[in-house]
Amino acid sequence: MALKDLLVYLDESAGAPLRLRLAVDLARRHGCRLTALFLREWTPEQLARRQTAELGGRSPKELQRLDRSVEASIDITGDHLRRELERLSGEYGVAVEWRSVDGEPIRVLPQYARYADLSILDVNTPAGSTAAGYRFSEEMLFIAGRPVLFVPTQGNFQTLGRHVAIAWNSSRPAARAVHDALPLIEQADEVVVLAINPEDFIARHGAPPLPQLIEHLRRHGAEARPLEVTGIRSDRIADELQSRARALGADLLVAGAYGHSRLHEILMGGVTRDLLGRMTLPIMMSY
Repeated sequence: MALKDLLVYLDESAGAPLRLRLAVDLARRHGCRLTALFLREWTPEQLARRQTAELGGRSPKELQRLDRSVEASIDITGDHLRRELERLSGEYGVAVEWRSVDGEPIRVLPQYARYADLSILDVNTPAGSTAAGYRFSEEMLFIAGRPVLFVPTQGNFQTLGRHVAIAWNSSRPAARAVHDALPLIEQADEVVVLAINPEDFIARHGAPPLPQLIEHLRRHGAEARPLEVTGIRSDRIADELQSRARALGADLLVAGAYGHSRLHEILMGGVTRDLLGRMTLPIMMSY
């Protein structure tokens, strides 16, 4: 298996240059094409300024001047990111494509994600209305039909996928995530499989022991090793996964995403929601 098409979502947020750099480095190491998608959408702060101006009784001419100022700011950011993409592409020899599109992320991003092997975006990407009270990052997992790699808003990460940690509980989403991450796992320098409270899925559900997954990954060329952790409360699983992954030097956590009802998520501890809500390292998820 191999990555052939990557998509990175760019906007006016402070984290966009970091996502772009990480995406170019990932594309370089995997020899694949990178599409940089810049959405020309007003930020929540810009929309709030516009609304305040309207409520403040600004004249139509003043509102038009404000609109032009915001549009110019968006264009300046887009031009800066496009030039940075061209610079990185020339430096690392990566095949790239720049796309600047008008529209909301909730409408545009899933469509472009379906034409890529993997999409990279900010976990806090803003959007308009989403279904069932989900945040946009969660919504993308359920509607894109492709794996998504989320980069935290805070942090200075140097690489993606050189040192991979896998969150394993023998569930369907976990198996889907491992399968989708195989191109990264096969080329990683180090792979660790983290099993939190493994007795929950081995003894209770008759799942094979962890060494069977290790052997499966080794047949894909990955020198994986297991790490089992017991006695962790359900509401602490997400934090334990990330703290263990960071302690091991992982630059990517691979995890399955759960789309249960909100009540079920509350009863089961909502590991998916906790991971996205308290993210401290990049996480690749599949549903």
